[in-house]
Amino acid sequence: MRIVRLTPAVEKKLLLARQEHDAEAEGIASEIVGDVRRRGDAALSTWVKKLDGIDLHRESLWISGGEIRAARKQASRDFLRALEHAARNVRRVAEKQLPKPWTMEVEPGVKIGQMVRPIDAIGCYIPGGRFALVSTMVMTVVPAKVAGVRYIQVVCPRPNAALLTAASVLGVTRVARVGGAQAIAALAYGTKRVPRVEKIFGPGNRFVTAAKQLVSSACAIDLPAGPTEAIVLASTGNPRWIAADLLAQAEHAPDAGTYLVTTSTSLARQVQSEVARQLQQLPPTNPAQISMKRAGAILVAPSLHMACEFVNRFAPEHLSLPGNGDALLRKIHATGTVFLGPWGAQPFGDYASGGNHVLPTGGWARKRGGLSSADFVKCISVQTIGRWGFERLAGTVETLAASEGLVAHGNAVRVRR
Repeated sequence: MRIVRLTPAVEKKLLLARQEHDAEAEGIASEIVGDVRRRGDAALSTWVKKLDGIDLHRESLWISGGEIRAARKQASRDFLRALEHAARNVRRVAEKQLPKPWTMEVEPGVKIGQMVRPIDAIGCYIPGGRFALVSTMVMTVVPAKVAGVRYIQVVCPRPNAALLTAASVLGVTRVARVGGAQAIAALAYGTKRVPRVEKIFGPGNRFVTAAKQLVSSACAIDLPAGPTEAIVLASTGNPRWIAADLLAQAEHAPDAGTYLVTTSTSLARQVQSEVARQLQQLPPTNPAQISMKRAGAILVAPSLHMACEFVNRFAPEHLSLPGNGDALLRKIHATGTVFLGPWGAQPFGDYASGGNHVLPTGGWARKRGGLSSADFVKCISVQTIGRWGFERLAGTVETLAASEGLVAHGNAVRVRR
């Protein structure tokens, strides 16, 4: 893991590399999405066979209920307990996040209320590179259930027994063995075998993220949640723990971006040594072996102010503040999630703390936060205008309508006088 001085030129290079990476993925995803939109199931089968090695003419697209039930019967008690513990915490947070209905009287005779209604049909994308991410099933399905979503379809390129067990525990009956941009296109536009959904949720690789953005004019999406990004911002701390956090996120994929941002050259060197030592303990096939060399870096900033400003411009998916957390937190305004204190190992957020691990990447944390149960509902305003309210508002509306030249607007009020 290289040590680099954080300068404006280095920052510009890091941000530009991320943009170029996205443009390349968008070109490839565009071809796949367009083909599935035009040819439906035929194109879906072609791309699934080409990219995932699955022949949908021989294997069923949708996994049977019997296979899902069988997986649960074979699951260990420890796994079931861990799954239920994680789901319980995510559920408690989701219930707190859910918007509530309300009514208020704006002025006499004018009432505005909010009713909350769930999205009817959604698709949950579960990454399945080396292993299907059971945790993502929890992070997307549990808030959907809390919100009251009726129809949930799950897609995953390689659904394993653990994922099918999670589906059973969480009450999911529709799981398809398909992934990538082709799965996103099928959910967004629909095919004969894949019903169209109203919104797509879940993280994925850069091609999945690009596909979600491409289909967003036809189907709502949660947020761009692509390759993992993590920053540890610290001038002091336990080098061993910091290195472990960086490696934990780096092993998600070879293109994961993990960084230590510090003002301490001494800490930088200690963490560099720890990363090298802990990398030797990981299998040669672990993606962290590649990502730490390709995208990982230790950035030494000339001041704490410049370090914080870089974090805000980069807007990482994960941010750890192992020391001086409260003081630093006041300076941060763009990140997907924050872990405060030395005991906040980032994997707690990935699995079981209750916070959602579907988080904005690629700088989107400058515009929005992570996934919540609020993303699964619609807040609909209800307006009640009584006679007294009509009398109080009529003149105001007629005057404003006339200023815009909207004669019929004014008339709709005038005819009621």
